[in-house]
Amino acid sequence: MKISKEQVVTIILSTLNDLIDTLPNDQRFKPEVTTKLFGEGSPIDSLTLVSFIVELEAVFSTELDTEIVLTDDRAMTREKSPFESADELANYIIEITE
Repeated sequence: MKISKEQVVTIILSTLNDLIDTLPNDQRFKPEVTTKLFGEGSPIDSLTLVSFIVELEAVFSTELDTEIVLTDDRAMTREKSPFESADELANYIIEITE
């Protein structure tokens, strides 16, 4: 089954929203496709990022019957990190699911 980028972005933002709802009020933010997911300027700390990745992989597995791994060598050794933004992550997921 081919997954559209729009579907992937929707899943990413929905998963982020669900995770944000569990954060203290002073750490909440409104996720957008330009939201930086990792590094300087990201509203997400490393523990939250790990939780997000685990949850996102689970959502793809259960809702789309598609296994994805977002922390393998292919993702971590890229010149441009797939965690640069929600949009970049969507592009990466499309790439690995084709």
